[in-house]
Amino acid sequence: MKRITNTLKATVAALALMAAPAFAADPLVDVGWLKENLGADGMVVIDARGSTDYLRGHIPGAVNTNYGKDGWRVKVDGVPGLFPEDPTKLGELIGSLGIGNDTHVVIVAPGNSSSDMGTATRIYWTFKVLGHEEVSVLNGGMKAYLAEVDGDKKPVNPLDKGAVEATPASFSIDFQEEMVPDAGEVMAMIDAGALPVDNRTADQYLGVNKHGAAKAYGTVPGAVNLPQSWATENAGGVFRDAESLAALYDAAGVPVEGAQVNFCNTGHWASIGWFVSSEILGNDAAVLYDPSMTGWTAEGMPVEAKISVN
Repeated sequence: MKRITNTLKATVAALALMAAPAFAADPLVDVGWLKENLGADGMVVIDARGSTDYLRGHIPGAVNTNYGKDGWRVKVDGVPGLFPEDPTKLGELIGSLGIGNDTHVVIVAPGNSSSDMGTATRIYWTFKVLGHEEVSVLNGGMKAYLAEVDGDKKPVNPLDKGAVEATPASFSIDFQEEMVPDAGEVMAMIDAGALPVDNRTADQYLGVNKHGAAKAYGTVPGAVNLPQSWATENAGGVFRDAESLAALYDAAGVPVEGAQVNFCNTGHWASIGWFVSSEILGNDAAVLYDPSMTGWTAEGMPVEAKISVN
């Protein structure tokens, strides 16, 4: 009887595996994984490059979105690049791309630099804010997909040209309010012991230079500098492995666990810092401060300049 029971359990487990999707929503997927799963039911690839590059050649079946113009980020009270106050239109945009609540989304950035990988990590964060868990980033972006070439230096991996017309889907929002703290909430978190992590360049962190939309030089008081360019190999499109990232965090004086607030100028670079902390290193106490220094200084919040040369 025991042998029969064990056999039955094994059969049930095998059937469950067969019924499960051929993919799992890991934060990062590579080109090999993507090729194996292209065309799988329930998966949508978002190509976040410019429309010209997309139309010339894209991953088969991929839909295109304009990161800067389609509503992923908007200006609110003069502060650029924010998550919209009312995400209804954002939900409609996502549905128009053929994405429903059970869809596994794979986001493809250009992959030419660490900064442009922020296109993917920021959209990834947005999906998480909307309550959508089934989302991944293609490590290395489109550059990695195009890297393998034949003797004539033509890409080996399949490409399609022209636009893909998605079948609209219904996408319901489950807003995760705690993922979008305002300046007052961030200050309260810092007062309670959260570490502010500045993902900008060292010159902006020190107060030598600033973003054009920022009202003051410097950084959030008590912040530690961990530039987003450290997250990828040679500041390119491929994320470093978790062990290397942990070593870099240690060198920067940033713990890999515990309350942490990632920020930059407009929430783009900070999405890379948040993605590494939360999704790769597993620190679920890490958050992204969306308005970052442009919003922080617009509200007259305190700043700390390490050096004054202005």
